[in-house]
Amino acid sequence: MLATLFAVAGPAAAARVTTAGNATAVTRSGDTFTVATSGGAAARIQLARADIFRIWLSPNGAFTNDPAGSDLAVTTTFGSVGATLSDAGTYWRIDTAAIALRINKTPLTFALYRADNTTLLWAESQPTSWTTSQTTQYLNRGADEQFYGTGLHLGEWALRDKTVPVAVSNQWTENSNASPAPFYLSTNGYGAMRNTWAPGSYNFGAPTQLTHNESRFDAWYFAGNSLKDVLNAYTDVTGKPFLAPIWGLELGNADCFNASNPAYTGDHNRLRHQTTPDVVGYATDARAADMPSGWFLPNDGYGCGYTDLPAAAAGLNDRGFHTGLWTSTGLNNINWEVGTAGSRAVKTDVAWIGGGYKTAFTGVNQAVAGIENNSDGRRFVWTVDGWAGTQRNAVVWTGDTHGSWDAMRWHVPSIAGAGLSGLNYASGDVDGIYDGSPKTYVRDLQWKAFTPAFMTMSGWGAVNPSTGYNDKQPWRFADPYLSINRKYLQLKMRLMPYMYTMSRIATDTGVPATRAMVLEYPQDPVARGNLTSSQFMAGDSFLVAPVVSDTSVRDGIYLPAGNWTDYWTGKTYTGPGWLNGYSAPLDTLPLFVKSGAVVPMWPQMNYTGQKPVSTLTYDVYPRGNSTFSLYEDDGTTRAYQGGAYSRQRVDVTAPNGGTGDVTLAVAAANGSYAGQLAARDYEFTVHAAGAPSGVTVGASALPGLTSKAAYDAASTGWYFDAADRSGTLWIKAGNHAVTSAFTVTATGLTLPTGTPVTANGPIPQANWKVVSVDSQETAAENGAATNAIDGNSATIWHTQWSTTVTPLPHEIQLDLGARYSVDSLTCLPRQDGGVNGRIGGYEIYVSDSTGNWGTPVATGTFADTAAAKTVNFTPKNGRYVRLRALSEAGNRGPWTSAAEITATGTPVP
Repeated sequence: MLATLFAVAGPAAAARVTTAGNATAVTRSGDTFTVATSGGAAARIQLARADIFRIWLSPNGAFTNDPAGSDLAVTTTFGSVGATLSDAGTYWRIDTAAIALRINKTPLTFALYRADNTTLLWAESQPTSWTTSQTTQYLNRGADEQFYGTGLHLGEWALRDKTVPVAVSNQWTENSNASPAPFYLSTNGYGAMRNTWAPGSYNFGAPTQLTHNESRFDAWYFAGNSLKDVLNAYTDVTGKPFLAPIWGLELGNADCFNASNPAYTGDHNRLRHQTTPDVVGYATDARAADMPSGWFLPNDGYGCGYTDLPAAAAGLNDRGFHTGLWTSTGLNNINWEVGTAGSRAVKTDVAWIGGGYKTAFTGVNQAVAGIENNSDGRRFVWTVDGWAGTQRNAVVWTGDTHGSWDAMRWHVPSIAGAGLSGLNYASGDVDGIYDGSPKTYVRDLQWKAFTPAFMTMSGWGAVNPSTGYNDKQPWRFADPYLSINRKYLQLKMRLMPYMYTMSRIATDTGVPATRAMVLEYPQDPVARGNLTSSQFMAGDSFLVAPVVSDTSVRDGIYLPAGNWTDYWTGKTYTGPGWLNGYSAPLDTLPLFVKSGAVVPMWPQMNYTGQKPVSTLTYDVYPRGNSTFSLYEDDGTTRAYQGGAYSRQRVDVTAPNGGTGDVTLAVAAANGSYAGQLAARDYEFTVHAAGAPSGVTVGASALPGLTSKAAYDAASTGWYFDAADRSGTLWIKAGNHAVTSAFTVTATGLTLPTGTPVTANGPIPQANWKVVSVDSQETAAENGAATNAIDGNSATIWHTQWSTTVTPLPHEIQLDLGARYSVDSLTCLPRQDGGVNGRIGGYEIYVSDSTGNWGTPVATGTFADTAAAKTVNFTPKNGRYVRLRALSEAGNRGPWTSAAEITATGTPVP
């Protein structure tokens, strides 16, 4: 008989919850095992590879209901596995070279171990259960187990203790899921994908509860020795991330340029947007402003349509731009749009595919087919409703979001976290689609320039909110914003060979170009959690720490073990530890380069193909032994799939510190492709603290030059510039055939000494509580004091104003949840445009008791601005923090408000 329970679902009558009962027998056919149960249900275990398998649990014992089919799992066999089946008494065990899967008999539950049958990866805490509408798996949670994934989840990427929707809502707000994937991975060394189109919800509590809205259970499991291994296995089954055309890594721009169309739902009188070829005027503006940018979507649907698309595409092409279409209605004309008019990209919009799941997935497949069946181009599709497997077909983006500091804050972990579901191309509109300002645009573009694909959406933002903000193209700003936008777009173009290589690595391995810190530092306990969710690795070499509030100082930058060089100043730091007080004026993105990095760079250009890459520069940060393998192909066609590409390896041998020889060994390029240069000049910029005694190429000495001007004029030679980023050795190694190898040696080069990073880190807010507050406004608005510690800068604590107003001073007392040596407190004023309640005079206390605060650890006065205010003080041990507002900045009234209160410190007994 079926094992049944009863559970209440809301106010309705109890719904029957069913489990399979006991396992009664196991039969085998090749690498497929079938488990019979006492309740009539059956489970099928399908081994695809030693480290990959599927568990399919059918409530009625028949394996005919498979809604996902081969849509999500496109490769399910990798050859014979050679598994063994044994009976261990209380369980049967299936063994492969990588795993041991236990089938517990009474009741039927599963547990996965490594091949040693000792190291646990996951275990069901109780039998999987189902109703007529939902199925839930229950897993024990490890003491320090962390979880990641679930697609483009909007918010923090470390998911322990979080409940995450695996469902499309098209809300595009924090803690929703823009492009959900029914996939997660665990620091225990495994990942799981539910093979379904049904929406669900994952509760990563204890026990972990994984629910989908269907009366069946079907999941693929991937075991690995690292998170990267798991991503590789997951994308072996669901498809590797596609390789975008290289121009797709340049900035794109979407807008309606056919506003005169009577069917258009927007402003019919938009200047320079009357017919589709008007887009060429904007392309001309971009080039006149010396502004890198690569593609336009000059059509948005919603009644806009297009006129004379071939002329628009030709005009854009003449200026180095590619053309795509943004559609809200479908792809009825895509054969002509691609094959005749010259379009090469598609953005599928919610008005067409907003139902998500298979609807969106099918739309993306149609767009891919439309591009690749009608041209030799590569797929370049953007979708807002992805799912597992979308990584092989499309860029995902965060939807219709707002240009604000708060949206920027949660976009950073959202986009980095998407890579933990194999999504190499994840993005958000630069400065959102709505609202925004020149300052938020600059800050948002800065860090997104270090992600593979990004786009700006014009025509929906605020109209002229400030000088220079006319539409959201980066070239339509006044200085200083114009120059800063140019600076970062030019840097991305110079870094294109590095970025493109990282995207090819994603296509080969499933490891994304934009990486949460845990991917590169899985054993670092700080990197494993959300303390580092406000920064990311761009590839394996760059650490990016975006500025996401109105401030010129960046606190809380975590540098893992090793040496890190400030990209702008050349100063070297040694981790692990926290860097606070980093000077980050508007034109400076906190950016650090990992020691050992070898970064290929192009000459400056505004678009791919503007000029031949006659000189290839390698930016080198020597320390120990390191390597980089440069990937190159024609950049636009699918010929690379047939082997038309090359790789060229550079090996660096250097001391681990002090002074010694640094050798740069450039191997011959392996492979060829159309347009490959037969030879090119090679230049190296090597970061060092002292000049070498000489530089050689092979056995030949290069001339040492006495000035940068002399170096620039020479065809070969070297020059050490002590003032350039704390010391840079410039080397022109001459012209070399790409099919030949050569070696450059800098003799007696002195490496920089790192400054140890010793600052305390942010104190996690997860366990903070408000102990006491003298006043809070909860009548006319939600101004509760807990808003000051909720991690959301869009909410505020505000003292009472709608009823009896409490006079100053005001105070808030906080329980940190544990004892810390506290050394700083940061107060972020309200970010909603309001100004009243900004704290002026203040006192800060730290104590082990709320009954005896003692003397303040800091006193002072905050400026009347919206920027975050950080107060550093002599470390003091305590569990409780008290912030007293003695006056209001600006003297506007008797109020106090704050968006966020944070602190730094280290745990103490």
